[in-house]
Amino acid sequence: MDHTPGMTDFPADETGRRSSTAFGRAVVADALRHLDPAAAAGAERETDWRRNYLRHFRALVETGLAADGTAGYELAEEGLASVQARVRFRRDDGEFSLAQALMAAPERPLETTEVIGRERPETEVVLPYRGAELRGDALRRQLDTWVATGVIEESCAAAVTEVAGSPDWLDLSDQTLIAAGAGTEMGPVGAFLGWGGTVLALDLPRDDLWQRVRGKVTAGRLFAPTGGADLLRDLGAVAQWLLGFEGRLILGNYVYAPGGAYPLLAAAVDALGTHLRHHRPDTALAFLATPTDVYAVPEAAVTHARSRYAARSWRARAGAAASGGRLLRPNYPRAEVPGISDSLVPQQGPNYALAKRIHRWRATLTRRDGVVSFAVAPPTRTRSVTSNRLLAAAYAGAHLFDVEIFEPETASKLMALLLVHQIRKPRVADPAAWRDEAVGAAHGGLWHAAYHPRTALPLAAVRGLALPR
Repeated sequence: MDHTPGMTDFPADETGRRSSTAFGRAVVADALRHLDPAAAAGAERETDWRRNYLRHFRALVETGLAADGTAGYELAEEGLASVQARVRFRRDDGEFSLAQALMAAPERPLETTEVIGRERPETEVVLPYRGAELRGDALRRQLDTWVATGVIEESCAAAVTEVAGSPDWLDLSDQTLIAAGAGTEMGPVGAFLGWGGTVLALDLPRDDLWQRVRGKVTAGRLFAPTGGADLLRDLGAVAQWLLGFEGRLILGNYVYAPGGAYPLLAAAVDALGTHLRHHRPDTALAFLATPTDVYAVPEAAVTHARSRYAARSWRARAGAAASGGRLLRPNYPRAEVPGISDSLVPQQGPNYALAKRIHRWRATLTRRDGVVSFAVAPPTRTRSVTSNRLLAAAYAGAHLFDVEIFEPETASKLMALLLVHQIRKPRVADPAAWRDEAVGAAHGGLWHAAYHPRTALPLAAVRGLALPR
C-alpha cells in the first residue's frame, strides 16, 4: 500500500503499523461480537488469518441465520460500523474519518469530459452467448437449460424473461449510472449505454483503461472526470463532482484492486454511497456479488446437489476414498434448509473476501429503506481471475463438475439485465436477509454442484491443465 498523505488507509496500531490483516480480523470480530461472542473471540485469536480466514467468514453467514435470519441485519450493521470507524483518510493536518473527508471542500475540483454515442439505443433484449446472439425463444430456451442444470436460480431466469417482455424498461434515458470501476470487464457500462442511459464513469487515470471505456460508448452519454480519478485519494472531489449532475443516480460498485487496496476501495465507495444518499435520498445502489463466497441457499439447491452426490460414479467414489476423504466431499452433508454453500477460494485471499462482504452488508441494510440491485454473478473468465494460474486451470476443468464458466461479454450483459429488473421492479426487503441474497443468483452451478468446491477444485485444475488450450 501507498502510505503517503491524502490517502484512504488502515488504522495504525500502537507501533504505527497499518495492517490489512489486523483490520480484517477486527472487522469480522466486531460484526460477530453481539450475536456470537465465542465466534468473535475465535476471530480475534486467529494467528494465521491469511490461511484460516475461511472458517470465520463462514461463521458470519451462519451467525446471520439466527432469529429466523433477521440477525443478518444486525450483523451487517455492526460490520459496516466497524469498517467506517476504523478506516482513516490521512492528510498533512491529521487523520479523519471517510465521512469527514467527504464533507471537506476538495483542493482541486474535477473537470468533465463528455462522450456522446451516435447509434440508436437497443430496444430488444439480446444476450451474446458462445458466438450467437440469443433473443426471443432462443433466449428462453437457454434460460430454461441453465435452470434445469442448476447454473442459475429460477428467479434469475424469471427476471430476465420479464425484462425481455417489457422492452420499455430498456429505455434508460431517465437513469444515470455512476460506474465506480468503469473499466472492469464485469461492469454494465456497455449495456447501460447501449440502452440509452447516462453513465458517470469513475476509474483510475490510465490511458489504456479510458480507451477501453470510450470504446463502449455506442448510444447514451458518458461523462468522466478529465483524466480519471483515484477513489482512494480524490474521494471528496469525486463526491462534489457527482452531486453536480441532475436526475436519479444509481451508484454501481464495480471496483477491484489487488491485495489490501481492495477493502479500502470497498470502504471508500461505501462511504461515498452513504454520502450521496444523504444528499439525494432517491439514490439507488448496485452490486455484483462474487460466486466464490459463502451463502445461505434455498432448499431446491440443496436437494439438487444431494441428488447429484447420491448418483456419483464409481470412479468418483473410488477417488474420494483414495484421497482419504480430502477430495470430492459432498457440497451439503446434511439436508438442512437453508443450506450453506461455501465456495470461498483460498487463493483469492481475505482482503478480497472482506471487500465483497462489505458490499453485501451495505446491500442488506439499504434494501430496507431504498432501492438496491444485488445479484450473485457467475464465475467468469476475466483478466483478474485468469491471471492466477491455478484458478485459470480450475476454470478450464470446472465443466467436469457441473459448473459453467461464463465469458465476460455474456456475464456482464446478463447482470446488466438483472440490474434493469431490480431498478424497474424493486422488492421489499425480506425479514430473513439471506433470502434476498439468493434472489436472481447466477452462480454458474456452484450452489447445485455435487461436491464441496474446495474438494473438487484441485481435480478440476489438474484436468484443466491437461486440456488443450
